[in-house]
Amino acid sequence: MIRIGLALLVLWAGAALAADPGAALKARQAEAQKQQSQLRERIGALQKDIEEQERSRKDAAVALRESESAISAVSRRLDELDAGKRKAEGELKRLEGQIAEQKQVLAQRQSELAGQLRAQYASGLSPWTALLSGDDPQAIGRELGYLSYVSQAQAEAVRAVRAALDRLASLQEDARTRRQELVRLADETGKRKQELQEQQEERRRVLARISGELRRQRARAETMQRDEQRLGKLVTGLEAEIARQAEQARLAEERRKAEEARREAEARRREIERQRQAALAAQKAARQAQARAQRERDEQAARQARQQVERARAQARAAEQAAREQPAPPPARVEPEPPGGAMQGLRKGMAYPVQGEVQGRFGMERPEGGIWRGIVLRADEGTPVRAIAPGRVVYANWLNGFGNLIIVDHGAKYLSVYGYNQSLLKQVGQMVDAGEAIATVGATGGQVESGLYFEIRHNGAPVNPLLWLAR
Repeated sequence: MIRIGLALLVLWAGAALAADPGAALKARQAEAQKQQSQLRERIGALQKDIEEQERSRKDAAVALRESESAISAVSRRLDELDAGKRKAEGELKRLEGQIAEQKQVLAQRQSELAGQLRAQYASGLSPWTALLSGDDPQAIGRELGYLSYVSQAQAEAVRAVRAALDRLASLQEDARTRRQELVRLADETGKRKQELQEQQEERRRVLARISGELRRQRARAETMQRDEQRLGKLVTGLEAEIARQAEQARLAEERRKAEEARREAEARRREIERQRQAALAAQKAARQAQARAQRERDEQAARQARQQVERARAQARAAEQAAREQPAPPPARVEPEPPGGAMQGLRKGMAYPVQGEVQGRFGMERPEGGIWRGIVLRADEGTPVRAIAPGRVVYANWLNGFGNLIIVDHGAKYLSVYGYNQSLLKQVGQMVDAGEAIATVGATGGQVESGLYFEIRHNGAPVNPLLWLAR
């Protein structure tokens, strides 16, 4: 979708952005953010429309939405805190290693300085003893020169010790900062875990309170049909928005290329006009030369002037003829740019989003009524759910009958749908790679057992996901 925003940006910016690369980059970034915000607003409006239509129905599963959404948010924050903790621990370990190395360097520098002082004391060398020894002046001069070298070496050793002490203090201060950060992360992690336990307990209380109603709902085929219709409407709305933005990008690209062709034609027209003016100037110069030749009485000079006039006229006619005969540049061919950047749809043989026993096969009748539009993969709660292909998250919210639901657009009108999640790790507008964790397995939406509900849709219609996944 970012490339769609860039295509719209080209028409708006014009020549001013081409002259200033920095401004063009800032404008592209602003337009990309605007496109992402618009997509989120459209999805929010679609979600609000679905909620308003369902508000009048006394569906007991709605009571789960608040607690399950809160569990998803807390789980995502715990995942972020765990990553920060691992990073801080790695930094602390590295600093502790550097501190140990610096202590060794300090000990070596101190040992060198002590050795120099012991050697000078043992030899009894000093400027005063040399001057008072009564020795030969040349010998005294040599001893004083030697003492100057020894003093310089001692000064260097002292400076090395001071530098080692400063470096050690700096490393210890960095280590103290990392330890404080680890304490802060541990404190926030403890609070988040306590919050997660409270939310999970709240969810258990809600499930216990409405379990009877949920059993009655699962026994009614009408509820499943409403759930499928709700998901179908969501997918249809998302695909319409994706197609609308792609069409806007294509039209903007066509207008941009047409504008480039017009500017090229205008530049060519100005060049032809310049050549015509040059030809007129040449004709004028030729007429002036002819007038000068007529004023001269010398017949030979007049004949030469007429020859110059004829040559100038021939050159002018040749320039005009060349300008008229030169073909106009062909119009630029408009190639529609594929939406979604690297998103090229799906291919067969993709890895499963989560490993587990396949239940509820596509196209089979459901025990509670209706037809399976996807499959259910049974897995332990908290297992990472991974994207089956590169794409962009276009929906990440709670939906009746499917709990915490995330939908990924893969381009070429292919969508993958992941439901029943405990936690949603990605938000609308984020790009994901194949195999990247986007959620964790759960039992939201009123489910009894943990697992992942998985669909693949093309042009809005569900297709058998087992035909696309690796056997």
